Amino acid sequence: MATEIQASEHTQLMQLLTQHTFLFRGLDAAWLAAQIDPTAIAQEKLYSSRPVYTAFQPDTSLDFLYFVVAGGPVVVRSTPLDRIVAMTYPGGCFGMRSLPFDFGRVCRAFPSLVEAYKTTDVVKISLSALKTLHEASSAIQDRYGLLFELREKFQYHLLNCSTYPPQAVASLLRALVYQERSLGSQPQPDGVFVFDLPIDIIAHACQLNHRTVEQVLKGMVKESLIQMDKSAEAQGDAIRVLDPEALKGVYSATRDKVSWWPLR
Repeated sequence: MATEIQASEHTQLMQLLTQHTFLFRGLDAAWLAAQIDPTAIAQEKLYSSRPVYTAFQPDTSLDFLYFVVAGGPVVVRSTPLDRIVAMTYPGGCFGMRSLPFDFGRVCRAFPSLVEAYKTTDVVKISLSALKTLHEASSAIQDRYGLLFELREKFQYHLLNCSTYPPQAVASLLRALVYQERSLGSQPQPDGVFVFDLPIDIIAHACQLNHRTVEQVLKGMVKESLIQMDKSAEAQGDAIRVLDPEALKGVYSATRDKVSWWPLR
């Protein structure tokens, strides 16, 4: 449920946005606070398996841009195959392709369900406030354009998900690494990329069954490409990408080039 921001919370929220979101990272919090009226921004908690909205509906637009500040990921599910075609983690934002503004006016697709895969904390900024910020800052203009570019590149990686399971899973991991690196959200200080990435998400993104995904992940662990986080906090869903560059070899592999996959 959305909660309107009170004046006393406004400065603190601006600091959160300038420290932890791609679009506003590094900007002056006081300047941002002066640009955004408290009535034009709200906080909301999204719960898993509850639709947020349906993207790309004809003649239907959003009124807010959503910024993920904790939890997630938020996914976009295409129909009718129920394939996951976009993922947003903390630091990123979603909804720009359904706003009648900038590239959103020419970004068209087929109706797709947007939902939080796990409980997610978001900040919503109204379209009018976004337009004001976009006009006032060239940095925001450039970053906003990059958000559209990254969506296209994410889907390009998914287009390279062949029926060969190691390549399909590697394609998704490469897409996430590229996206989060471009957003400045990762890697971690030790150079590792960490994703809350349940097997169900991988299966829906790569069009593989769950058992096959499990076997691919086991092979990648054995090859020291990834590490599965089995801590109670991660609930077994955290994947640590240890060697993003080595994934390129799997990503571009043909059937006779991945020695650790037993099926030909």
